[in-house]
Amino acid sequence: MTDTNGALRVAVLGGGILGVSTAVQMLRGGAAVVLVTEAGIASGASGRSLAWLNSAGPKSEAYHRLRLAGLDRYRTLLAQNPGIGWLGFGGGLYWASAADEADTRERHDTEVAHGYDSRLLPQDTAVNVLPGIDPAVAPEAVTGPVVHNPGEGWVSLPHLVQHLMQEFTARGGELVAGAGKAAVVLADGRAAGLRLADGRGIAADAVLVAAGADTPAVVRPLGVDLPDASDLALLVITEPVETSLATVLNTPRVSVRPHPGNRLAMDSSWYLDRITRNADGSYAIDPAVVQELIGEASKVLAGQPELRAAEHLAGRKPIPGDGEPVLGELPTVPGCFVAFTHSGATLGLIAGELLAGEILTGRRHPLLAGFRAERFS
Repeated sequence: MTDTNGALRVAVLGGGILGVSTAVQMLRGGAAVVLVTEAGIASGASGRSLAWLNSAGPKSEAYHRLRLAGLDRYRTLLAQNPGIGWLGFGGGLYWASAADEADTRERHDTEVAHGYDSRLLPQDTAVNVLPGIDPAVAPEAVTGPVVHNPGEGWVSLPHLVQHLMQEFTARGGELVAGAGKAAVVLADGRAAGLRLADGRGIAADAVLVAAGADTPAVVRPLGVDLPDASDLALLVITEPVETSLATVLNTPRVSVRPHPGNRLAMDSSWYLDRITRNADGSYAIDPAVVQELIGEASKVLAGQPELRAAEHLAGRKPIPGDGEPVLGELPTVPGCFVAFTHSGATLGLIAGELLAGEILTGRRHPLLAGFRAERFS
């Protein structure tokens, strides 16, 4: 059902980076777009993502190429918007525990084999090259090398989504926020829109489901089973602090990056079994865990600054069962497209661009060939 001006009408379910990015790209291409969110914009996984921009570690060749394209689009965005404080390319630094030094070297070798900019450095060299870091104070990192990836970066996804939403509104996109759980509507075997929690219907020629960790549940009633390994996550954001850190740090006990407003953002995984779900569906974590996490961050920063948590955000992060993205049209439900991936930050701009192109033209992009849902059939 095209709109009154003859434009393709697309309904997008999900107000995170993947949904908003694709929506904006489709508006640029002349489509009429309705963006539907369960709660607020960037209130799900995009709001609690460390958002480390990278293609580090073991990756399939196809996944590596796609992530490199993702990094490229962020560099273009930064070149077009110099001086923005929510996107930076200060590089990445990784080290494992002393017992896992062999894994660190293997990680580096894998990255070099991909042609990824990866440098194996002694710790003292890393400290001298990259400001704001003091890994020598972390007991598990007293020995062994670190991996430096100078081309990596970070983004605050809520700030990016807000930036994109300004264009979404200016181009005439329609936002239906706080709509609760929505379902894909079928007509004659193909996607024909969405049904909102209050029973309202939104007719569309095509639907994109970009609902984060809820994506498998949304498409399951359509007879589509997407293997799901989604797990819990916690992001902690500090109060403003004086630090020269510009690099994303990945250490055995904490990952930490700069955040707008002279803040830091951090996460890890050692505390996931201490996140509990409340009766209303929200998540809670013992404040002692938050304090322990920011203590770990302080240890790896020069001067061991006193850090205070300003907020912490817990919830599920989307992870497909095989770890690689699921992007594109569902083979058994024409007109229904999905965006389900753990790397929503790195792929946020490129995935939106490629998915919008497929929806608007009907032509499949070769970069997405290995990431379609039919691989699970």
